[in-house]
Amino acid sequence: MASYGGIDLGGTKIQAVVVDEDFSVLGSARRGTPTSGGPADVAREMANALRDAARAAELEPAALAGIGVGSPGTIEGDNVISARNLPGWEGSFPLAATLQAALGPEVKLGNDVQVATLAEFKLGAGRLYTSLLGVFWGTGVGGGLILGGEPWRGRGGAGEIGHMVVEINGARCTCGRRGCMEAYAGRAAMEEHATRLVEKGRKTELFKLMKERQRTRVTSGVWARALDHGDKLAHQIIDRAVVALGAGVASAVNLLDVEGVIIGGGLGVRLGHPYVKRIAEAMQPHLFIDSRPPHVHVAALGDLGGAIGATLLLRR
Repeated sequence: MASYGGIDLGGTKIQAVVVDEDFSVLGSARRGTPTSGGPADVAREMANALRDAARAAELEPAALAGIGVGSPGTIEGDNVISARNLPGWEGSFPLAATLQAALGPEVKLGNDVQVATLAEFKLGAGRLYTSLLGVFWGTGVGGGLILGGEPWRGRGGAGEIGHMVVEINGARCTCGRRGCMEAYAGRAAMEEHATRLVEKGRKTELFKLMKERQRTRVTSGVWARALDHGDKLAHQIIDRAVVALGAGVASAVNLLDVEGVIIGGGLGVRLGHPYVKRIAEAMQPHLFIDSRPPHVHVAALGDLGGAIGATLLLRR
């Protein structure tokens, strides 16, 4: 039976898996995404994560039938262009060729959120639907689309839901524009907002918890811990994110009228059903057909969904 490798490249973590032909996970591994350097440094750590997953599966990387990779940014052939949430990644980088040279098997690239949405559609919470919107709430806010039972990529940039405008001339986004949903709900933007408020005298445990957990960023786990501790500033910033997500996701639903919405990503999975319910409630006032809202679910495949979805690139 053939085995396949999958790598999900995120702004905070790199998740790798080895699966069999039935998508059962034989081995998995996680490494932190480098916070400095450039694309070559990120690719090196991705290769190391895949080696770790193969070792857990008691396989050599060269024995895999292929390796799929889900990456942020625009995918053009074997190259990844302008993955803005990654260090120093502004131009084009030959990620597939670099990983193939390091690991051996053929490497295929896809957009990280598109492959995670495809995984939920084929294997997870989206199996009941023919039209689906995946919303991945993490370092940024990414979106993936299934329309008529098929992935919709547009001209290569479809699904950038994080850059839908939810407030004209609103908060500055990490993309440089104003008012994007990601400016309110992306974890990187939320951390920047918390930093500015602390500089103005607000109190929070976020950065104390970050240091206690030996993190260099305010990760999803840090946010969850702060919420559990009743941190008022953390609750305020998460509430602001939920409002933005409700408006942005509802606007996408008004345009596409999808049957289902899947909420995934680091924050989406970590905060889980209570916050997904809150996002669905925040959508309701903005839905044009409010009597027939889409079904909203937490991503069933959890943190492994993107890496498992990447292996689907090898089966199509």
